[in-house]
Amino acid sequence: MLVPGYSYAWQRAGGDDNGCGDGTIANSALDIPAADHQAEFPFLGKGQRLNQNNMAGPAALVVPALKKHTATVIWAHGLGDRMPIAENFRRRGKFEEVKFVFPNAPNIPITVNFGMSMPGCDLAQAHDQPGILKSRDYFNVLVKEEIEKGIPSSRIVIGGFSQGGAISLFTGVTSPEKLAGIFGLSSYLLLHDKIADYVSKENSNKDTPIFMGHGDMDPMVKHEWGTDTAKTLKEMGWTNVDFRTYKGLAHSADMKEMDDLERWLGERLPATG
Repeated sequence: MLVPGYSYAWQRAGGDDNGCGDGTIANSALDIPAADHQAEFPFLGKGQRLNQNNMAGPAALVVPALKKHTATVIWAHGLGDRMPIAENFRRRGKFEEVKFVFPNAPNIPITVNFGMSMPGCDLAQAHDQPGILKSRDYFNVLVKEEIEKGIPSSRIVIGGFSQGGAISLFTGVTSPEKLAGIFGLSSYLLLHDKIADYVSKENSNKDTPIFMGHGDMDPMVKHEWGTDTAKTLKEMGWTNVDFRTYKGLAHSADMKEMDDLERWLGERLPATG
């Protein structure tokens, strides 16, 4: 079983104690403006706002495919993370048929980053079940919107880093759609002690490839939480879990991990043209 007390309690800057589980995307009004990707990464093209069907939460950021759109990666950021490595893929001509969707989160000050304002969550409790389920529903809406635009679920990957990876793993293994893949970097399984309640017997993702990468020196999301997640998933019948340990890596990603993820994504979403 996974260790109890999975998430860590953070304090908001200023001293107010607020349990903030590293695993749910914060909810807020929809009036947060989308960032201008072109200003930050000119080679990406201008960022777009994504219709969320009035779901609570800030607008997702979209990096369109450079060629014919045949696949989508929904990439949930972690704490302080905005645009993980899409710009690196674009520079090297990778995944040109893939649209990247980055669910976003507002900035709130939390002391895990020494009081600096970072994207994060603001939950009443560390593992706020209603908040987790609401975040999962939001991610399911993103998947559904891609399907409605003509992208089959078998060409959709969902994943992320840290808190984003945690909600991605939970969403992926409970998804009603057959996905191309699920990944979580420096992540863990949310609601691990109740996960069986959310997985139907007809779950179509038991053989969906799952990639997990984790540094063995991670002080925030313990490496053992990742290994226990992989073990739990395998015990529950997931047959294609690839867990990789990165020696000396803390709560971050390095080029070895990114290269491994790139290869894995390439196998899941090969170019069609």
